[in-house]
Amino acid sequence: MEKFGFVEKIRYSEMDYDLVLKPSALLQFLQDTASVNAENLGFGYSFVREHGLAWYLLKYRMEFDEYPKDLQEIKINTIPRGYNKIFAFRDFEIFSGDKMIGRVASTWALVGFQNDKGMANASEVLAGKPNMNQFEKLPDDLTYGKIRLPESFDIEKTFEIRFEDLDVNCHANNVNYIVWAFEPLGFEFRKTKILKALDIVFKKEITYGNSVLSQVKIEGNNTVHVLKNAQTDEDLCMISAEWTDKK
Repeated sequence: MEKFGFVEKIRYSEMDYDLVLKPSALLQFLQDTASVNAENLGFGYSFVREHGLAWYLLKYRMEFDEYPKDLQEIKINTIPRGYNKIFAFRDFEIFSGDKMIGRVASTWALVGFQNDKGMANASEVLAGKPNMNQFEKLPDDLTYGKIRLPESFDIEKTFEIRFEDLDVNCHANNVNYIVWAFEPLGFEFRKTKILKALDIVFKKEITYGNSVLSQVKIEGNNTVHVLKNAQTDEDLCMISAEWTDKK
């Protein structure tokens, strides 16, 4: 499996007050890295759009030995892991200098964006593309965690979808989901905690003119987040986060 490296300069606008990389900025880096690499290999935005398809991110698993803090840049390796009949898989490695500080696994689907085509057969679309072979599981692959939903939540907050939140498919970009999920945690929690591990499952898109209900359950250093369409009550995203105390 070939690795493709990208160096991302971290701007002050992408850090919080304590120079911690904002989770939304990290997700943007991952998304941009995947997009550029897929485009270079011939199965990116221009290719799938021509075929009436769009890449849809289904889930992430992230684990950090050190969450990015007080850094001017990070290096991200991305590894296209291949596909099975329905899904495509991609890993990432996050480096501070020569030290790997985090790993990410991700699962994607090709979805028709015209006439509600549903999921495409990934094996038919991707067969023969460079660096995209049949997926083979490895012993050191990250394991997606099961997100167990609580019976009740501690905090709720509602957000309106802005035009600025929309992506090239006219849906709210998935980067916004983690902002809506974490914002209800508040300043006191966020100033003392830093991410250790994260599972995200994206269930459904949302468009302009709707609102998101963000629900949060806090249990020590673990939080569970559910995002819903406030108008329809449909689940949009579920997140399980493990935090550690800042040093």
